[in-house]
Amino acid sequence: MIYPKKIKAQKSGKIIKILMIISIGMAFILLLINKLTTPNIPWAALANAGILYVWIVVLYAIKRNINIAGHVLLQMITLSILLVYIDHKLGQKGWSINIAIPVMIIIANITMLILTIIHHKKYIKYAMYQLIIVFFSIAPVFFITEYIMQNKILCMVASGISILNFILALLLCAKDIQQEIIRKFHI
Repeated sequence: MIYPKKIKAQKSGKIIKILMIISIGMAFILLLINKLTTPNIPWAALANAGILYVWIVVLYAIKRNINIAGHVLLQMITLSILLVYIDHKLGQKGWSINIAIPVMIIIANITMLILTIIHHKKYIKYAMYQLIIVFFSIAPVFFITEYIMQNKILCMVASGISILNFILALLLCAKDIQQEIIRKFHI
């Protein structure tokens, strides 16, 4: 079997810089085309937000020793911001806050549950990220009003799943957590 040659760090840095320059050039071209053809429809801003999102994900993924839970958290946060931005540019219909973000929270929690089941020995590495996801899933409960969130049920389901997932992870990994606490604090 023939394996591809590994690209040296210096060469990959040049490739990333070239691709970033191409992306910035594309962003300006898209803005120019948008202003010249359809100035009243902000489609270039949506495309540029997508380009920015891709670069955030790519640069994070290139880093070595990435914690998978950190990647899940980054995806949840950046996609939520991107979806709110898209919703805002398309006329603030509210679908991002009412549907998309709760679904993103549910998906992030399911992913964290799978990670916990598969790598229960490494749960300590995932615990902080899971706590942050729980915080983000409970935060929309405070914004449930008639004006901000119309779909209260999906928000409550996402928050409930997040809390249940956190409790389940603690139960599944209780022995490992106890051993880690004893090891860290010399109890």
